[in-house]
Amino acid sequence: MSDTPWIDAANEADVPEGDVIGLRVRGEDIALYKVEGQVFATANTCTHGQARLCDGFLEGHEIECPLHQGRFDVRDGRGTCAPITQDVASYPVRIEDGRVFVQM
Repeated sequence: MSDTPWIDAANEADVPEGDVIGLRVRGEDIALYKVEGQVFATANTCTHGQARLCDGFLEGHEIECPLHQGRFDVRDGRGTCAPITQDVASYPVRIEDGRVFVQM
């Protein structure tokens, strides 16, 4: 079991279905996504072009970087197409009483 604390990041209702939002949590820029009712969290900066992923296009479980159209799987941060060569950090999420908690 991890000793990393769960951080209250957002109200679940503020994360629209099929979309992404960006926010700062304890000084870190993260992105929250909601796909098929489930919330996912990643770092908000593309590992290729330093663009904010929350400005990208979410299609299914993939977020497309707005700068060079590289894609990441929001479930695990895995880069899924060129020009991505490095995965983006992903974080465990849990929902309690309508709040999104992220373990960073």
